[in-house]
Amino acid sequence: MNLFNKKKETSKNDGSEASCLPKIGGQGTGGSVRIKILGSGCAKCHALEKSVRAALEELHLEAAIDDVTDFSQIAAYGVMTTPALVVDNVVVSYGKVLKTEEAKGLIAAARKKSE
Repeated sequence: MNLFNKKKETSKNDGSEASCLPKIGGQGTGGSVRIKILGSGCAKCHALEKSVRAALEELHLEAAIDDVTDFSQIAAYGVMTTPALVVDNVVVSYGKVLKTEEAKGLIAAARKKSE
């Protein structure tokens, strides 16, 4: 039934618009490494950042690490449990503090997928 002669809105997703919720393990964009730590700035967030810095050093990669503490930006990534690690705009881990070897493996895997 068409009340008040309103037309039903339809939307097409032709791939021209990017989703604001990256998928875990999805494809990155290449180029230089972009790392983000999502969290409130607590001790766990700092521990994750320390592990990520050590992993980057072992991988001989240079990257700026951005701390994202705004909960609306964190939610835009689809993350509800922090701390979280984002590599090349892809959430690769959330809800735990990674050890250096775990961070190293996730960063290396994300880099391979983005190339």
